Amino acid sequence: MSIVHEGAEEATAVTRFPRGFLWGVATAAYQIEGSTTAEGRTPSIWDAFGEQPGRIAGGDTGEPGTDHYRRMPEDVELLSTLGVEAYRFSIAWPRVRPDGGPVNRAGLDFYERLVDTLLGAGITPWPTLYHWDLPQRLEDDGGWAARETAYRFAEYADAVLERLGDRVGTWTTLNEPWCSAFLGYGSGRHAPGRTEPSSAVAAAHHLLLAHGLGLEVIRRHTRDARAGVTLNLFPVGAADPADPADVEAVRRIDGLQNRFFLDPLLRGEYPADLLADLEPYGLSGVIRPGDLTSISAPIDLLGINYYRDLNVSAVPDEKSGLPSEWVGAEHVGFPERGLPKTASGWDINAGALTGLLVDIHERYGPIPLYITENGVAFGDARGEDGLVEDTDRIAFIDQHLRAAHAAVEKGVDLRGYFYWSAMDNFEWAEGYAKRFGLVHVDFATQRRTPKASASWYSRVIADNGLRENDD
Repeated sequence: MSIVHEGAEEATAVTRFPRGFLWGVATAAYQIEGSTTAEGRTPSIWDAFGEQPGRIAGGDTGEPGTDHYRRMPEDVELLSTLGVEAYRFSIAWPRVRPDGGPVNRAGLDFYERLVDTLLGAGITPWPTLYHWDLPQRLEDDGGWAARETAYRFAEYADAVLERLGDRVGTWTTLNEPWCSAFLGYGSGRHAPGRTEPSSAVAAAHHLLLAHGLGLEVIRRHTRDARAGVTLNLFPVGAADPADPADVEAVRRIDGLQNRFFLDPLLRGEYPADLLADLEPYGLSGVIRPGDLTSISAPIDLLGINYYRDLNVSAVPDEKSGLPSEWVGAEHVGFPERGLPKTASGWDINAGALTGLLVDIHERYGPIPLYITENGVAFGDARGEDGLVEDTDRIAFIDQHLRAAHAAVEKGVDLRGYFYWSAMDNFEWAEGYAKRFGLVHVDFATQRRTPKASASWYSRVIADNGLRENDD
């Protein structure tokens, strides 16, 4: 819908989002905090992964990140200046229960200061309990492939909720369990770097179990707080919809990427075809009585991280030399379509976001949805004045927000959008080579400089919508 917004000089048509739509930005602990040995923090799987030569581009690690652990008040002030309404961040398990052991008061003190500083600035805190930084000691004991890790997660969540449960109104248990399981234990492209298909399948189930156990902790500590989980969901299409082999490839990839998580969470069961596909890898063997009841306990919201869609074919790609994250579907290929790409090499196809949101709404019924991550890395060349005129990023966000709005017009209960990321940071296996931020960070000096996209996004928030020809 378009309405007239009276500007300073002339009326401007604005595509409005629903009243109360939440606008935010997102980060994650290991990507920004730095101070990896400060005040009792012990190594996570990403600290250990970064010590292995060749694992991370440029030999980078999460030290110093963007030095957020020491610069937190400055960063919250910057968020306030940008006008963001909510801040999605994660809590570092190795700070709160180092090595998975006793509670570290100093680690919790930091997150208490962060939450209080956000609230004081009028910004809603949206903490995520797990964004990939498993204590390395727990990985040494089997990691997510071991069922016990889910119970250790519940103990960690209990410590966090006991301290912060009285002042946080929205909680997320996990971020992108698909990445943790299949990139971490399948292809080995992410920490802990294991290439064990059966362990990847077990890890995926145990992460879902951890979500269920964590949700119980949240409900026990809070009466009114909302809670949910965040998934990275990819629309999957056939390279040739008329080719039965390509359609079968779609079924397999959609099962691994999307239905593996959505069906247990929202239907209380794994899809029968997925169970059959993964029988050789032991999925049915790790499911115990009561697991799916815990996993499918009602959630208040579903977070969706959207970066791209997938075009699949039964014709395999040339082998990269690395094991595949597509357990049981290693033969599937991802042919090029000639679409524009991001600096990460991902196809840009904003329109697929509309279909994804509508599909979730129709397949699983009404549920409050939030886009908890959507963002892009580009070259971000700095001008002589030191500023970044990232018009390509502005166009990307504008296109995706319009696609999201189209889903709202089709009846989808979409309630908010968080841009990834607030500032340039450590981008996992890509190190510091990829910049997603609205704010440029000079990693040598830690100086923060808002990009053109930051000013543009601030105006979107103020308008609660998009002006015509705004990209």
